[in-house]
Amino acid sequence: MSNSIKQQIVISGVGGQGVLFVTRLLAEAAIMKGLSVFTSETHGMAQRGGTVLSHLKVGNFSSPLIRPGNANGLLALKADSFARHGYFLKPGAWVAVNSREDAIVGPEFSAYTIDAEILAQRIHNPKSVNLILLGFALAAISGTLENSLFCTLEDIITVLQQRLAKKKQMLDDAVKAIETGFKSVK
Repeated sequence: MSNSIKQQIVISGVGGQGVLFVTRLLAEAAIMKGLSVFTSETHGMAQRGGTVLSHLKVGNFSSPLIRPGNANGLLALKADSFARHGYFLKPGAWVAVNSREDAIVGPEFSAYTIDAEILAQRIHNPKSVNLILLGFALAAISGTLENSLFCTLEDIITVLQQRLAKKKQMLDDAVKAIETGFKSVK
């Protein structure tokens, strides 16, 4: 992978949804690929279902925070996360949203929606919305060269295998969730 990779991704949701877990998976995938990475998060009231916002920068950056209008993408674990944090996106960015309805974001963004909660129920793993959305995003935006993520499904599965090596059932459930999201792209 090229060292010229520069991506800024915002991950947004509420406490308990696994925003920080997804951020760490992506960060570890970047490190595994030999890329520089910065992360930063805000999770003040996360224990009470409050907003959790995470910034991920991959490439040659000097600070961890993403400035408004500069993000390449947004992973929105709740439908209203785009309304709250869409201002971070630059024109031409992508948005992957967990929503039962199509996200209305305007022509300046590529929007992809999935009802990750329904899919999580179908695979009997209601806490896997985060991984389903990540798998979905990996597949949905992979066709656009400019906005493709720096990592692949295989990279994330490798990171999961390393993190959960001693927890076989958790690993199996996590891989099933991310693959469910990946395969759900129409």
